[in-house]
Amino acid sequence: MESRTLISGCSSNSRISLIGRSEKSIDLSLVRSQKLVFLKTQNFSKLDLKRVGARRGVECRSSVERVEGVVGVEGFESESSVGLRRKQLGVFVSGGGSNFRSIHDGTVGGSVHGDVAVVVTNKPECGGAEYARGKGIPVIVFPKGSNSSDGVSAADLVDALRAYGVDFVLLAGYLKLIPVELVRAYPKSILNIHPALLPAFGGKGYYGMKVHKAVIASGARFSGPTVHFVDEHYDTGRILAQGVVPVLASDTAEELAARVLHEEHKLYVEATSALCDERIVWREDGVPLIRSRENPNEYC
Repeated sequence: MESRTLISGCSSNSRISLIGRSEKSIDLSLVRSQKLVFLKTQNFSKLDLKRVGARRGVECRSSVERVEGVVGVEGFESESSVGLRRKQLGVFVSGGGSNFRSIHDGTVGGSVHGDVAVVVTNKPECGGAEYARGKGIPVIVFPKGSNSSDGVSAADLVDALRAYGVDFVLLAGYLKLIPVELVRAYPKSILNIHPALLPAFGGKGYYGMKVHKAVIASGARFSGPTVHFVDEHYDTGRILAQGVVPVLASDTAEELAARVLHEEHKLYVEATSALCDERIVWREDGVPLIRSRENPNEYC
């Protein structure tokens, strides 16, 4: 049975509010094929163009959504015409870093419009950190070990990420709780990937093989990765995207883990690509949706 990629939050009747972070003044009134798009935004304090969406191959299954503050989005310019700045990414790892490697490959190969500016780890000798050093990517140790002089404080970590110009933080198998200072410094800008379909099988203690053993023991017929925004707790942030794989009757935890990991590598790159393309919108109830790359009238 093939796995399928699902993007969460689809709803045909929901209204979306756009919440902004940029302070740049820009006129985005567009005329195309005699269709006027009214995006009167001299200031982005109330309008966010973070249009995070799935890249090609991910199906947006929702119908046309009504976006608050936008009239007639049929003539919306394609992303390639906007001339977006490449985003700077900070990736956190604790282990081999296979998701980090997939994301880095995406930045090099062109599927992700961004660059990995810095890697953060609590295990400086882990495979992900070694890979970063081999690619010339700076590595920061956090948190500081009790028996080591290496590592930085939470405040210094935030300062370092800002010094590297980091726009978004990606947790890729990082097993420490993110400090409150970082969550507050990067609101709605930190993603994590979890190897199960949240909100089930998540929270403190649910990581690695423990997750897959719990899924099999529960009798669940499906599992898969979840990409979600990060808040101050384990695995409780808003869900952005999910991928679904079958749980077979004969599965071991290792077999299920391999199937889920394969899907993780695709899903996280898709979500990161969408994040860097600025195609995220936030529904009025706080659910993040992804704007389709091909059709700006579709949200997933």
